[in-house]
Amino acid sequence: MIKAKNLKVGYEQKIIIEDLSIDIEKGQVVSILGPNGSGKSTLLKALSRMVKPKSGEIYIDGKAISKEDPIKLRRNIGYVIQNIGLFPHLTIKENIELIPKLKGEKTEQEISDNTERLIKMVGLDPDEFLYKYPSELSGGQQQRIGVIRAIATDADIILMDEPFSALDPITRTQLQEWLYELQQELKKTIIFVTHDMDEALKLADKICIMQGGKIQQYDTAENLLKHPVNNFVKDFIGSDRLWSAPEYIKAKDIMIKNPVKAIETRTVIQVMEIMRTNKVDSILVTDKNNLLVGILTVKELRQNGIQDYYIYKVMNKNPLFIYDDCNLIEILNIMNKENVGHIPVVSKDRQLVGLITRSSLLSVLSEQFLEMEVSILD
Repeated sequence: MIKAKNLKVGYEQKIIIEDLSIDIEKGQVVSILGPNGSGKSTLLKALSRMVKPKSGEIYIDGKAISKEDPIKLRRNIGYVIQNIGLFPHLTIKENIELIPKLKGEKTEQEISDNTERLIKMVGLDPDEFLYKYPSELSGGQQQRIGVIRAIATDADIILMDEPFSALDPITRTQLQEWLYELQQELKKTIIFVTHDMDEALKLADKICIMQGGKIQQYDTAENLLKHPVNNFVKDFIGSDRLWSAPEYIKAKDIMIKNPVKAIETRTVIQVMEIMRTNKVDSILVTDKNNLLVGILTVKELRQNGIQDYYIYKVMNKNPLFIYDDCNLIEILNIMNKENVGHIPVVSKDRQLVGLITRSSLLSVLSEQFLEMEVSILD
């Protein structure tokens, strides 16, 4: 775990970071975003003691790094930077193995075996690439080598400063996917600076947005999109950002709350009156504890005739439903696949909490598109 407490960092009289505190859990990917001059790269440098804080402290696994040997500390932290930083006069194999050999903790054979394992992991053939020089590789290939060179140090912490910003969009997207898959296997603690919100949303467990040397919000992607803490964060993310990431739009965000319902011990005549009053052609049925137990439609009532018996005798006892954390893409897929115009929403313990209909979905989507048009016109 990394913990920064009350950090103040600056150069001469200029303060770059002021009273910054942050906790980063082991194995998490944390993205740091903000405008130029907000202190993003300075924070990375402070984490590796490349700059010394004027006050405050940074702890790694409970140990204050100010008391650690800076050379030893840096050899146990991996770095990936924008311009890659491979030594042009060394082969790819020599670049990857430089720090492990300096550390002297493994035999030559162990280091060599690990190098081959890592280069295969990033989809490159050891026989083809290990003895090439950086100039013989494409930008995307060089950046992959930069990442595995950081991993080869056996570092639990990897710092990345705009690692993919100089690459073309296609290569950049490919490397983002590759890094995500690699992290699922290795579970390193990765802190990366980026200007790209889409990149942060794809890769990060938590996102830290900075301005003026201070953290404006440090949160999960979902909370940032749904609950920005101030106008700066809201504007920085973009008002329509949530709708470009529909996996974060959940049923509980767009459902109709308090849908028309009836307890299963109601009679058919009573329920018909409830449906007539509320102008609906179906009704959700719950038990006395509000658990969804069925659905009753006008069609089913007509088939059984108007009789004075309880609705649980004629209702559909296996209603289609979704959970409240189901996302927009899943909702649309289910409704299209099952060809239904509405679907109940339940909590994890199957309590009825809402209803989604095609018309309510259209209404929500139309409102968003209207807001987007207004923001463009403004």
